Amino acid sequence: MIGFKKALIAVAAVSALALSSVGAAEAKTCFKKAGTGEAGSEADAKFQVDEVLLQATDWGAWAAWMSSGKTPGYTFGPRKYKCAKGGSWGWKCYGQATICKL
Repeated sequence: MIGFKKALIAVAAVSALALSSVGAAEAKTCFKKAGTGEAGSEADAKFQVDEVLLQATDWGAWAAWMSSGKTPGYTFGPRKYKCAKGGSWGWKCYGQATICKL
């Protein structure tokens, strides 16, 4: 009976560990961010959106992106923009992206 209890406890422990590992793999640290940018040109308004997305995620990633175009520790997925003339500066863009922490 004691051997059976030990085996049952061992199976329960292994199962719990396996489930926590599966949960960690499925709980990939990705999230959607959205923001707006305004500038004198459409390209600059999109750039402003990118800055907002990274600043809202990690100031260090934003600083690295500004200096090197890379985001160490993160993937900065494709951005989707909706832009129109208007706003205070001439162009206003709304954008979003999926950002993942590595």
